[in-house]
Amino acid sequence: MDTIAVIEDNVLTGDMISDILRGEGFRVIRAYSGTEALYLLKQDRPDLILLDLILPGLDGKGVLEHIRGIPVIVLSAKAEVEDKINLLNEGACDYITKPFHKKELIARILVQLRKGKTPGNSGKEDTLSVGDLTLDPLSLNLSVPSGDVKLTKTECAILKLLMTNSRFTVSRDHLLNAISYETPDCTERSLKQHIYNLRRKLMGIHSSIEIETVRSVGFKLSERKSQTEK
Repeated sequence: MDTIAVIEDNVLTGDMISDILRGEGFRVIRAYSGTEALYLLKQDRPDLILLDLILPGLDGKGVLEHIRGIPVIVLSAKAEVEDKINLLNEGACDYITKPFHKKELIARILVQLRKGKTPGNSGKEDTLSVGDLTLDPLSLNLSVPSGDVKLTKTECAILKLLMTNSRFTVSRDHLLNAISYETPDCTERSLKQHIYNLRRKLMGIHSSIEIETVRSVGFKLSERKSQTEK
């Protein structure tokens, strides 16, 4: 039996969702605030999380930053495309606008659960390692021995491609084409900003790896040069 965490401060809405899920055979665990959600997730690891954005104390975006390796479907009354894109980039796997239909909710949940149960797929992508860097694509977590940092979905897609092809220079066109399915919001215009943000995060965790610009071609990973070598 799959377990779903319902993180929703509105009691009536949370009860309604919980009744729907139990009627479909799911086990349900509940949290009514962001702080309670973090405590709950330390005690009981669900297979999927339904996360409201407007929560007392720590809001839904704050909770999302702490979730690792669990698919999250955001439930929100906000219908603006920009809100949806931002949350998907920050780690949510789906976004449902309130009010929603019972059948839509169940269908979206089943899609995410099936992704983790595809034959040959344990529900977790293999981590990637280059130099002192380790990337977990599922949790969007980038780490070095001394610390870690959370990436956006777009940053993760870019770095994953660079790490997979760490011995080569990846052209801008190839990079954009390769990540277009995962991150359709990444354009040639915005790529420069994403690379800049990634470089700041790499420096922030003091990684020995940096993203090098190969003029007129694209990008590659390389060992960061020390000040005495420059």
